[in-house]
Amino acid sequence: MAYPDSDNATGLLLAVIALSFIVASSLSVYPLSPSMAILRPMVMMMVLIFWLLFQPRYVGVFGAFIIGIIADLLMDTHLGQQAFAAVMVAMVIKITSIYIRQLNTISAWLIASLGLVIFQVALWILQMYIQDTFVAQSALSLLMSIISWPLVLFILRKFAR
Repeated sequence: MAYPDSDNATGLLLAVIALSFIVASSLSVYPLSPSMAILRPMVMMMVLIFWLLFQPRYVGVFGAFIIGIIADLLMDTHLGQQAFAAVMVAMVIKITSIYIRQLNTISAWLIASLGLVIFQVALWILQMYIQDTFVAQSALSLLMSIISWPLVLFILRKFAR
Protein backbone atom coordinates (compact mmCIF):
# COMPACT_ATOMS: atom_id res chain seq x y z
CA MET A 1 0.00 0.00 0.00
CA ALA A 2 1.44 3.34 -1.01
CA TYR A 3 1.12 6.27 1.34
CA PRO A 4 0.91 9.85 0.00
CA ASP A 5 4.48 10.65 1.05
CA SER A 6 6.03 7.37 -0.07
CA ASP A 7 8.59 7.04 -2.82
CA ASN A 8 6.13 5.24 -5.09
CA ALA A 9 3.57 8.05 -4.85
CA THR A 10 6.27 10.65 -5.45
CA GLY A 11 7.59 8.75 -8.47
CA LEU A 12 4.07 8.42 -9.87
CA LEU A 13 3.43 12.14 -9.39
CA LEU A 14 6.69 13.07 -11.13
CA ALA A 15 5.79 10.72 -14.00
CA VAL A 16 2.36 12.37 -14.30
CA ILE A 17 3.97 15.83 -14.30
CA ALA A 18 6.42 14.80 -17.03
CA LEU A 19 3.68 13.11 -19.07
CA SER A 20 1.45 16.16 -18.80
CA PHE A 21 4.23 18.36 -20.19
CA ILE A 22 4.87 15.89 -23.01
CA VAL A 23 1.18 15.89 -23.96
CA ALA A 24 1.06 19.70 -23.68
CA SER A 25 4.10 20.09 -25.92
CA SER A 26 2.52 17.74 -28.46
CA LEU A 27 -0.67 19.79 -28.45
CA SER A 28 1.34 22.99 -28.80
CA VAL A 29 3.02 21.91 -32.03
CA TYR A 30 0.20 19.87 -33.55
CA PRO A 31 -0.37 21.20 -37.08
CA LEU A 32 -3.55 23.20 -37.55
CA SER A 33 -4.94 25.30 -40.36
CA PRO A 34 -3.84 28.95 -40.21
CA SER A 35 -7.30 30.11 -39.15
CA MET A 36 -7.39 27.60 -36.29
CA ALA A 37 -3.75 28.13 -35.26
CA ILE A 38 -4.63 31.67 -34.18
CA LEU A 39 -7.07 30.22 -31.65
CA ARG A 40 -4.66 27.63 -30.24
CA PRO A 41 -4.47 27.97 -26.45
CA MET A 42 -1.11 28.21 -24.71
CA VAL A 43 -1.25 24.63 -23.44
CA MET A 44 2.34 24.45 -22.20
CA MET A 45 1.90 27.54 -20.03
CA MET A 46 -1.51 26.38 -18.81
CA VAL A 47 -0.03 23.08 -17.61
CA LEU A 48 2.96 24.91 -16.12
CA ILE A 49 0.66 27.25 -14.21
CA PHE A 50 -1.38 24.31 -12.98
CA TRP A 51 1.64 22.54 -11.53
CA LEU A 52 3.01 25.80 -10.11
CA LEU A 53 -0.26 26.28 -8.26
CA PHE A 54 -0.94 22.75 -7.09
CA GLN A 55 2.51 21.14 -6.79
CA PRO A 56 4.98 23.95 -6.06
CA ARG A 57 7.23 21.45 -4.31
CA TYR A 58 8.06 19.72 -7.61
CA VAL A 59 7.62 22.49 -10.19
CA GLY A 60 9.19 25.83 -9.36
CA VAL A 61 11.04 28.69 -10.96
CA PHE A 62 13.79 26.47 -12.37
CA GLY A 63 11.16 24.12 -13.80
CA ALA A 64 9.43 27.11 -15.38
CA PHE A 65 12.74 28.15 -16.95
CA ILE A 66 13.30 24.66 -18.40
CA ILE A 67 9.73 24.48 -19.74
CA GLY A 68 10.19 27.96 -21.24
CA ILE A 69 13.40 26.89 -23.00
CA ILE A 70 11.62 23.79 -24.35
CA ALA A 71 8.73 26.00 -25.51
CA ASP A 72 11.24 28.32 -27.21
CA LEU A 73 12.70 25.39 -29.09
CA LEU A 74 9.30 23.95 -30.03
CA MET A 75 7.73 27.25 -31.11
CA ASP A 76 10.80 28.50 -32.96
CA THR A 77 10.97 31.77 -31.05
CA HIS A 78 14.15 33.50 -30.04
CA LEU A 79 15.84 31.44 -27.37
CA GLY A 80 14.97 32.78 -23.94
CA GLN A 81 11.84 34.78 -24.69
CA GLN A 82 9.33 32.24 -23.47
CA ALA A 83 11.73 31.13 -20.76
CA PHE A 84 11.92 34.68 -19.40
CA ALA A 85 8.13 35.08 -19.56
CA ALA A 86 7.63 31.68 -17.87
CA VAL A 87 9.98 32.65 -15.03
CA MET A 88 8.05 35.90 -14.58
CA VAL A 89 4.81 33.90 -14.36
CA ALA A 90 6.39 31.50 -11.86
CA MET A 91 7.53 34.37 -9.66
CA VAL A 92 4.11 36.04 -9.71
CA ILE A 93 2.38 32.76 -8.87
CA LYS A 94 4.85 32.09 -6.04
CA ILE A 95 4.17 35.55 -4.61
CA THR A 96 0.39 35.32 -4.96
CA SER A 97 0.31 31.84 -3.45
CA ILE A 98 1.73 33.30 -0.25
CA TYR A 99 -1.43 35.38 0.17
CA ILE A 100 -3.98 32.78 -0.96
CA ARG A 101 -4.96 30.50 1.91
CA GLN A 102 -7.70 28.45 0.28
CA LEU A 103 -7.24 27.67 -3.41
CA ASN A 104 -10.66 26.91 -4.86
CA THR A 105 -11.60 26.68 -8.53
CA ILE A 106 -12.44 30.36 -8.97
CA SER A 107 -9.29 31.64 -7.27
CA ALA A 108 -7.18 29.16 -9.26
CA TRP A 109 -8.82 30.40 -12.47
CA LEU A 110 -8.17 34.03 -11.53
CA ILE A 111 -4.51 33.36 -10.67
CA ALA A 112 -4.08 31.32 -13.86
CA SER A 113 -5.65 34.14 -15.89
CA LEU A 114 -3.27 36.61 -14.28
CA GLY A 115 -0.35 34.33 -15.09
CA LEU A 116 -1.45 33.89 -18.70
CA VAL A 117 -1.89 37.65 -19.14
CA ILE A 118 1.57 38.29 -17.65
CA PHE A 119 3.07 35.65 -19.93
CA GLN A 120 1.51 37.16 -23.07
CA VAL A 121 2.31 40.76 -22.14
CA ALA A 122 5.91 39.80 -21.40
CA LEU A 123 6.13 38.09 -24.80
CA TRP A 124 4.66 41.14 -26.52
CA ILE A 125 7.15 43.45 -24.81
CA LEU A 126 10.10 41.18 -25.61
CA GLN A 127 9.03 40.77 -29.23
CA MET A 128 8.57 44.52 -29.65
CA TYR A 129 11.95 45.23 -28.08
CA ILE A 130 13.95 42.47 -29.79
CA GLN A 131 12.19 41.94 -33.12
CA ASP A 132 10.20 45.17 -33.67
CA THR A 133 7.06 43.10 -34.20
CA PHE A 134 3.71 43.04 -32.47
CA VAL A 135 1.40 40.08 -33.07
CA ALA A 136 -2.04 41.21 -31.99
CA GLN A 137 -3.59 37.87 -33.05
CA SER A 138 -1.99 36.23 -30.04
CA ALA A 139 -4.63 38.00 -27.94
CA LEU A 140 -7.09 35.43 -29.33
CA SER A 141 -4.81 32.66 -28.10
CA LEU A 142 -4.71 34.35 -24.70
CA LEU A 143 -8.50 34.54 -24.62
CA MET A 144 -8.84 30.88 -25.58
CA SER A 145 -6.33 29.94 -22.89
CA ILE A 146 -8.26 31.81 -20.21
CA ILE A 147 -11.54 30.26 -21.34
CA SER A 148 -10.15 26.72 -21.52
CA TRP A 149 -8.27 26.86 -18.18
CA PRO A 150 -11.07 25.04 -16.30
CA LEU A 151 -10.64 22.11 -18.70
CA VAL A 152 -6.97 21.75 -17.74
CA LEU A 153 -7.98 22.11 -14.10
CA PHE A 154 -10.63 19.39 -14.48
CA ILE A 155 -8.26 16.96 -16.23
CA LEU A 156 -5.24 17.37 -13.93
CA ARG A 157 -7.02 18.08 -10.62
CA LYS A 158 -7.11 14.42 -9.56
CA PHE A 159 -3.30 14.38 -9.53
CA ALA A 160 -2.97 17.64 -7.60
CA ARG A 161 -3.08 16.41 -4.01
